[in-house]
Amino acid sequence: MAGLDTARAFVPLRIAVLTVSDTRRLADDRSGDTLADRLTGAGHVLADRAIVPDDVAAIRGRVAAWIADPGVDVILTTGGTGFTGRDVTPEAVEPLFEKRMDGFSIVFHRISYDKIGTSTLQSRATAGVAGATYVFCLPGSPGACRDAWDGILAAQLDYRHRPCNFVEILPRLDEHLQRGA
Repeated sequence: MAGLDTARAFVPLRIAVLTVSDTRRLADDRSGDTLADRLTGAGHVLADRAIVPDDVAAIRGRVAAWIADPGVDVILTTGGTGFTGRDVTPEAVEPLFEKRMDGFSIVFHRISYDKIGTSTLQSRATAGVAGATYVFCLPGSPGACRDAWDGILAAQLDYRHRPCNFVEILPRLDEHLQRGA
């Protein structure tokens, strides 16, 4: 049965938060604040936080730099997952993935559907693994960020979560890179 194994110690992860927006600044970044508050409230470390415009090169550059940074275990992006002409986060980030995490989108949409119905179709939330770093691209609303954190990420980024979680396999994400060494 799913739940927390309290005999295991919590393992804090280093998580970076990227807000993708042409209009937001740190002072009014409610979605970024939601993610930062939730991850630190859970005991994780906010490794870095940034805001970049809706621009493929800017998004990809920031995410690629964090993937290359050994001080970042997880990247959470918020914004740019819709269908407007400026929404380019999946296009910027998915080419960086070594492995896609299709189940994340499926579960996110299931949770979102219970809250907003068929409007969940307007999100292209995505996730994957790149350079032994988990990357999650979330919609730009605080509600969607809460849903993703509370319904998926809080458990999967907690080493105590049973029957399995992302933390316990984190050290093995780069095995394919080790083979050639």
